[in-house]
Amino acid sequence: MPVKIRLQRRGKKGKPYFWIIAADGRSKRDGKYLEKIGFYNPTTNPAQIDLDVDKAVTWLQNGAQPTDTVRAILSYKGALLKNHLAGGVRKGALTEEQAEAKFNEWLETKKGSIDSKRATLTEAEEKDKAEKLAAEKAVSDKRAAEAAAAAAPAEEEVEATAEATEGESTETATEEAPAAKSAIEEAADEAKEDNSSSAKATENKGKEA
Repeated sequence: MPVKIRLQRRGKKGKPYFWIIAADGRSKRDGKYLEKIGFYNPTTNPAQIDLDVDKAVTWLQNGAQPTDTVRAILSYKGALLKNHLAGGVRKGALTEEQAEAKFNEWLETKKGSIDSKRATLTEAEEKDKAEKLAAEKAVSDKRAAEAAAAAAPAEEEVEATAEATEGESTETATEEAPAAKSAIEEAADEAKEDNSSSAKATENKGKEA
């Protein structure tokens, strides 16, 4: 029975993820499978991969053939390397301890590479976020400057109107001041005339007596 290690699609439309399965090569894509050995989500960056390496190696040793995509996944997770090292142990070229040490060394190197990629992606995301914030701030500052420029003529017009009104009030007060003074002088003149008439009347009355 030809066995394939391949992907089985899951998830929703536009948000797919895949199971990594060992299945009869004659079965349908989403049909029955022999064993699920992993999970693959290509929608994240980096892609999320969870693989049972030992199960994958067992199927490879039993003659299962991976598809091209799954072969890349198996290589990425070290399943192909571990299968190769197991072959060396069977031939006597390596001991199990040496094979395990080589595999663990490869895992450490791979982990460092993955961590470096994640750090680079995080830095790129932060830089992109900072650039977007700077662009938004520039747009906001520009709008504020335009609003201030539009408001400035209105303020100048209000100030000009206030100055004109103040000038008119001062001019009116200046014009009214002489008029008020003239009225006071007239009242004083009338009072003098009344006093003069009273004095003359008193003098004439004394002469008659």
